[in-house]
Amino acid sequence: MTDYSALVTLLAERSARRGHFTLASGKQSDFYIDARLTTMSPEGLSIIGSLALSTLRESGWKVDAVGGLTLGADPISYAISYASAASDHPLRAFTVRKEPKAHGTGKLLEGPIREGDRVAVIEDVITTGGSALRAIEAVRSAKASVVGVLALVDREEGGRQAIEKAGVSVISLVAVNQIIAALTG
Repeated sequence: MTDYSALVTLLAERSARRGHFTLASGKQSDFYIDARLTTMSPEGLSIIGSLALSTLRESGWKVDAVGGLTLGADPISYAISYASAASDHPLRAFTVRKEPKAHGTGKLLEGPIREGDRVAVIEDVITTGGSALRAIEAVRSAKASVVGVLALVDREEGGRQAIEKAGVSVISLVAVNQIIAALTG
């Protein structure tokens, strides 16, 4: 089984649920993907780190750091950074807070992101694109440039188009229809 097939299987078995759900976007859905059940598992971290890193390298994006809105992007970003550690160009991971820190330095971004960095914004599940767009805005405010968004799952509900309309390319590792097919297959 390839890493890609193993990832789709893990997402289908661990993260996909049928029922009635309100998504982070506020939309109602009969299908929910709790990606953290995969991204925070040892198998998920291992597969996602290497697969996402190779996807970033193959994309041609020149990236210095990876990160996105907490909490969904965090394990994915850390897995990518860890997978890159032994490479010629290790990637630093960072986190975008939902609100600026209320004490200390009042940071919105945490971790070793630097002014001028080329960044891939990481997203666990894209629905409307709102979380990725918030992360893009935060990264740009920190005077780093966003080269693209890498999503674990695209729910194929217009989020990719909203991000691309904002001038940012999107790559997803898995589309929701692939997870549904694995559930029914």
